[in-house]
Amino acid sequence: MRVRQRLGLVLGAALVWASLATAQTRTLYEKQSPFNTVVVTEDGRGLRALLFNRNGVRQSVVKPGDPDHLELAYAKVAPIGLAFVESPRRVLVVGLGGGTIPSFLHKHYPRTRIDAVEIDPVVVDVAQRFFGVREDENLRLHVDDGRKFIERCREPYDIIFLDAFGADSIPYDLATREFLLAVRKALTPEGVVVGNVWSSYSNPLYESMIRTYEDVFESLYVVDVAGAGNRILLAFPRRIEVNKEDLIQKARRISREKAFRFDLGESVRYGFRKPGLEEAGGRVLRDRDKPSTLD
Repeated sequence: MRVRQRLGLVLGAALVWASLATAQTRTLYEKQSPFNTVVVTEDGRGLRALLFNRNGVRQSVVKPGDPDHLELAYAKVAPIGLAFVESPRRVLVVGLGGGTIPSFLHKHYPRTRIDAVEIDPVVVDVAQRFFGVREDENLRLHVDDGRKFIERCREPYDIIFLDAFGADSIPYDLATREFLLAVRKALTPEGVVVGNVWSSYSNPLYESMIRTYEDVFESLYVVDVAGAGNRILLAFPRRIEVNKEDLIQKARRISREKAFRFDLGESVRYGFRKPGLEEAGGRVLRDRDKPSTLD
């Protein structure tokens, strides 16, 4: 009984702390950009969040000055691409947000050239002013359309992270067969594409996105994110059979060697799989079929 009482007290204290943090959340910045209403908030724990309207989902959550703090669950899974390219020379991140992924990668791979592309200039400004993103010779920020940036690519990347979201979903232009063909062309033969997408629960195009990836790439795997609606896609321009247990061990070794605050291998154990029944069906998304409501 005492153990249960103590557990109840601990859980109660955690809930009170979370409630206090939420209650203390304040808005630091709000501005209408050419694409969204960009909002930055800060809670009682000092965590800053980027939203694309006051009541929108959190696009990024950052602890300024601490790139190792990955608050959102998907951010602890996205680095799994590093298990396939352990010493990346060039990395591209499409969709900057608060700079969570670029800043984390730059901390642990300081010699890797990282290009982060963001279409919204206000988001780039906010990432620098409120989230601590700093450019240097190896981390470069580009205000540009992610698709056009990739289509102009002349030197391929070892890893391409696709993490661009609007207020409600991934832009249709960044989900089509034509776009993914350009992504494949911008990738080294031994590289990997890491795509962050929402599951079918909140994304009506999820099955079609999977179908489109399968149409363009030779191999595709899915990693379910524990406690979140995100799915991390791993796409390869080559045939590759991945042994899950081997991948778990490799991911754990990387976590130890790089001193990550989380075990990347646990993400693999929980959610790594080939596309299954949830992904059955769908259609290949093409530029010409873009819904008129998205114009």
